[in-house]
Amino acid sequence: MGTPDNWRKSSYSGPGDGDSCVEIATALTHISIRDSKTPARATLTFPTAAFTPFIEALKGTGPTRP
Repeated sequence: MGTPDNWRKSSYSGPGDGDSCVEIATALTHISIRDSKTPARATLTFPTAAFTPFIEALKGTGPTRP
């Protein structure tokens, strides 16, 4: 899996150069996220089908688990 080259700032990062800058890149088979302040560091990459459940879990809106 190559490094995506279509990075864009998340709409949830806030205006300007706020402290919460998250970038997202999409590809046919996966979605990647990274911290825009340190783009050369770690990137999280998910299969496309796993990304929405991941975000829902972060928001606390996903299915509950025992």
